[in-house]
Amino acid sequence: MHRFSLIVCTRNRAGQLAPCLDAIARMEKPKGFELVVVDNASTDATQSVLAEFAAEVSFPVRVATEPKKGLGNARNKGWSSATGEIVAFTDDDCYVAHDFAMQIDRIFAEDAHLGFLGGRICLYDPDDLPLTILESTAPRRFPPGEVIAAGAIQGANIAFRRKALETTGGFDPLLGAGTPFPCEDIEIMGRLCAEGWLGCYRPEPVVHHHHGRKTAADAEQLERGYDHGRGAFYATRLLCPGTRRQYLRHWYWTILKQPLARTWRELRGAIGYSLAYAVHRERYAGSRASTGEANPS
Repeated sequence: MHRFSLIVCTRNRAGQLAPCLDAIARMEKPKGFELVVVDNASTDATQSVLAEFAAEVSFPVRVATEPKKGLGNARNKGWSSATGEIVAFTDDDCYVAHDFAMQIDRIFAEDAHLGFLGGRICLYDPDDLPLTILESTAPRRFPPGEVIAAGAIQGANIAFRRKALETTGGFDPLLGAGTPFPCEDIEIMGRLCAEGWLGCYRPEPVVHHHHGRKTAADAEQLERGYDHGRGAFYATRLLCPGTRRQYLRHWYWTILKQPLARTWRELRGAIGYSLAYAVHRERYAGSRASTGEANPS
């Protein structure tokens, strides 16, 4: 039984995975540390990279395989394969700071009621566009029941108390990169808040994101996907009676301030997710949001 699990989900990124793992190897590690890498149906040299890395390091490395595509599925495979009381995630194109895990461990130790945590995401390559980063240095708390705006915390740097993941059923398998709805990270945090968990954003745990997007076309493609995912996220909250009113109000005021094209993409995402949820509802009943009436304490 380990106390701290760091999870990296990867798919066909062997070249990027190697430096990600090297940064983890150099990182200062809390007691009881393990690394779990989830191979989400890769067809490249990912398994060779993982085998070579595991043979060279002195800390436990667990490799799990998830054949079902989608980051929600991969994250669920990761935390269910891990044994840590604290479960942290970073992406396979990110490089953790030297004190990344120690900072997360310290923050959870300071507050026994904390269920989830988001950290700072800095741009690694200055030639990349300033996308998919979160560089705020201002801490923020998300009390139980609060609306969490899309983007307030990002999945490249998130961590959870294991009990929070267990009580909420984990990530929605219909969501995440590799599906039409890239929003599995904010969805689970919105769900945790609805179920009575406390969350926060803290700037101390840092990762550097090497995403490689440099052109306007790259940015437009990413934005369209995020708009679709944002709509799906709103749909997950509107499908739950306990959060429907507050998120409908939040979405309404957001729509008034944004371009019409973005709103249409969000609506398509919301409708698409709602249809997918209707089809898969029984299968994924244990992984979907509650009414928001549960209380972990």
